[in-house]
Amino acid sequence: MNFSRIVPSVFYIDISDGLKLFVDCLQFSIVHKDLKTSQPYCVLEKNGIRIMLFQDEQLAKEHYPELRLETDNIEEVFEKVSASHPHLLHPNLNKVTRRPWGAKEFAIADNQVGIRFQQW
Repeated sequence: MNFSRIVPSVFYIDISDGLKLFVDCLQFSIVHKDLKTSQPYCVLEKNGIRIMLFQDEQLAKEHYPELRLETDNIEEVFEKVSASHPHLLHPNLNKVTRRPWGAKEFAIADNQVGIRFQQW
């Protein structure tokens, strides 16, 4: 078996919340969108990473994912995110911190998704 990528699906009550996080804050690009349907969705991409956002109230109330994004320059990511969207910084990990397992990390969260940034 050979796999080339994993593409998570994230569900929002209002897909515009996900677009604010992934497009506005993290600068993902919208590579496909179908927003004028009964079940709006978008495919987002950045640097070979893909994610699918769906608007589905029932599933959004059942799923609260935490994603991890690895980077080679966590200070740069932190600087950009904290300058543009400081309200998203997670209160328990709101600065770059070396964790006991050796990774440097910080985290953000909106009303649906937590994202932990890591540098090993």
